[in-house]
Amino acid sequence: MDTRSNPASKDDWIIPLYKIYTDEEDIGLITKITRRGTYWALGPEIEEFERMIRRYVGRRYCVAMNSGTSSLHALYMAHDIGEGDEVIVPSFSFVATANAVLLSGATPIFADIEDETLGLDSGDVSKRIGTRTKAISPMDYGGMSCKIFDITQEAQNADIPVIEDAAEGLGSSIRGKKVGSISDSAIFSFCGNKVLTTGEGGAAVTDSPEIYEKLRLLRSHGRLDAKNYFKDTKSPQYLSLGYNWRMSAITASLGISQISKIDKLIRMRQNNAQYLSDRLSKYDGISTPAPPEGYEHIYQMYTVKLQNRHMRDGLRRFLDKKRIFSKVYFEPIHMMQLYVDRCKTHKGMLPVTEDISQRLLTLPMYPNMTKEELNYMIHSIGEFFEDKAMSRSATAKYSMTQKEKQATKK
Repeated sequence: MDTRSNPASKDDWIIPLYKIYTDEEDIGLITKITRRGTYWALGPEIEEFERMIRRYVGRRYCVAMNSGTSSLHALYMAHDIGEGDEVIVPSFSFVATANAVLLSGATPIFADIEDETLGLDSGDVSKRIGTRTKAISPMDYGGMSCKIFDITQEAQNADIPVIEDAAEGLGSSIRGKKVGSISDSAIFSFCGNKVLTTGEGGAAVTDSPEIYEKLRLLRSHGRLDAKNYFKDTKSPQYLSLGYNWRMSAITASLGISQISKIDKLIRMRQNNAQYLSDRLSKYDGISTPAPPEGYEHIYQMYTVKLQNRHMRDGLRRFLDKKRIFSKVYFEPIHMMQLYVDRCKTHKGMLPVTEDISQRLLTLPMYPNMTKEELNYMIHSIGEFFEDKAMSRSATAKYSMTQKEKQATKK
């Protein structure tokens, strides 16, 4: 790949972290609603999108919202989690996983992860369940399920629900069951870098009619919408406090178009991931993602594990010079200043999380990556490891020369 014609601007990446896959169907549906000139909010596309999600995942109910974060916050509230309660969460996650707990008035209790799926370690979770624990909230990292069956067993033993942060997992599966179908309730995110994206957006799924009705009230000011608000001449009933967490009809139309091709998008990602893994796995010091038996990885992110932080940071700087976007997902939440101050967390409390988070690097991944892009990234990473190998060889040669000089003097 010729890099000479690329501007020096730091924002102009040769290979960005992600690109959104679009086609004429996306454009056609948005155009249709735009030209309709009405019901851009509360349009029929929202219910259609919800129906498609619940059928795809295998849940009874789905409520579409304006983000994965608001969906998670709403689920905590719908499960009556609030002041004085505790929710067990991973520190290895996007900050919203813990923030939503604080926003609901409860306290996040951080548990460690296991190194196979990078999800909550059920053994560590069991040690942290107490009298104030109201839920366990695992996260599915990068497009692969956590060990959800082990976690739900711990929750059943303690008679508490599992509220799953499956923001990155729509379309993945474990033992033939879709992520989001096993826990009591779950959320998905449709942010720009997700497998199914609407730019911004989210959804909550559940089998509980009570949770479903609460979610519907929470997302729309606590209003009982027996009929479309903009079609009803009567004054509505407001039954509780709520927020404006609604998804627009235009956003939902993108979701309809995207979910209709989600399996195609997943196959494209899996093929790209396999191409990368086959060629990167030959380098010492780098471990490519490897889902356990029975897990389907959709590669919402393609994350590699390096030997140590020094190597990880060195590779990131090297790729930056090559105009290849790479990013650390995630820095531990419990080491962020907000949580050190509010929750009295500290370094050393989650050894596996702290070790693994220093060695992971997420590389570009999107459905329509070209072979040229894939090969340029593989070649660049190969350069980095070959340079390191040459450096080690030179160091070893220098050390041998010094020993020979010492021997000569003797």
